[in-house]
Amino acid sequence: MKFTCNQQSLSKALNTVSKAVTSRTTIPILKGILLEASNDNTLTLSASDLDLSIEKKIEVSVEEEGSVVVSARLFSDIIRKLPNEDIEIEELENNNIIIRCLSSEFMIVGLPAEEFPNIGEINEEQKISLEKELLKEMIKKTSFAASIDESKGIIVGVLIEMEEDSLNMVALDGFRMAVTRENMKNEENRKIIISARILNEINKIISETEEQKEISVILDEKKAVFLLEDTRIVLRLLEGDFIKYKDILPKENKVKVKVSRTDLLNSIERASLLAKEGKNNLIKLSIFRDKVIITSRSEEGNVKEEVFIEKDGTDLDIGFNSKYILDVLKVVTDSQVVMEFNTSVSPCLIKPVEGNAYEYLVLPVRISTN
Repeated sequence: MKFTCNQQSLSKALNTVSKAVTSRTTIPILKGILLEASNDNTLTLSASDLDLSIEKKIEVSVEEEGSVVVSARLFSDIIRKLPNEDIEIEELENNNIIIRCLSSEFMIVGLPAEEFPNIGEINEEQKISLEKELLKEMIKKTSFAASIDESKGIIVGVLIEMEEDSLNMVALDGFRMAVTRENMKNEENRKIIISARILNEINKIISETEEQKEISVILDEKKAVFLLEDTRIVLRLLEGDFIKYKDILPKENKVKVKVSRTDLLNSIERASLLAKEGKNNLIKLSIFRDKVIITSRSEEGNVKEEVFIEKDGTDLDIGFNSKYILDVLKVVTDSQVVMEFNTSVSPCLIKPVEGNAYEYLVLPVRISTN
């Protein structure tokens, strides 16, 4: 194998495929990136941790075709630090690689390409097209609410639900739940669950694509493939039944508050400066007449903030982990939001003033009544 390519082009491609490289594996080949140079002057870079596989093609000048696996970390570090000039890469005997650029020359040890796992094809059961910006926004609005505890099973994933007239995404972690919806015609109803970690990596890759406006997603029973520009992302779907989230959403409310999102966000951010980690970042909301009074206290002091609201229903005192409320207010872009409450120990529902584009459920923290 022997080819020449631009340093920036190769470095950018390595940055993309490296998102599928895991450092947690004991299998040496999975710490590598497969390089395949073909006679049509294409270099295909592939990486996989068996749950997520990424393949990217770039244009190079191929003198001799071939394939080899290189250490993802070492190879990427070398390429990144080379000047923005043409790089020549040549495979020697025993999978050793020579990298030449101007006056620099590296020799690194590679691994045989045959040992690299086959990313493979999938049986196309369903193909959908998603608007790139819409997909990015939906991932941003839900994935943060998924559990990061791998022992929690299915809730480390995000439910993607295709209904007749809408596409829904749902994530929860036992303390909060995020639901976002977009109007979309679907040929058939389908539910899939994708790891939130993988969805976030996909979002980063999507954000790097400039030309493409639509993304194709191919689904079968156990895998999904995201196709964008010169990149193919293959991922394993999580298996199991997601929690029946519609049963969790409150059907009625005793207190309804309409409030400026920015005012509430800024006030809670300031109040949380005195909310100690050891106390669940605790803030107290006192909903009283036409305002919500936000308080927090610690050994270092206390704080009081007031935000004007429009209220229907009774007065209420309720406590929250400030982080869970802030996470919601940061991803929503509406100027005003509605907060619905029942009691001081039942969840708060945050939703838009009109429509049902999103719903966020946040569990309260018990507060002392004295």
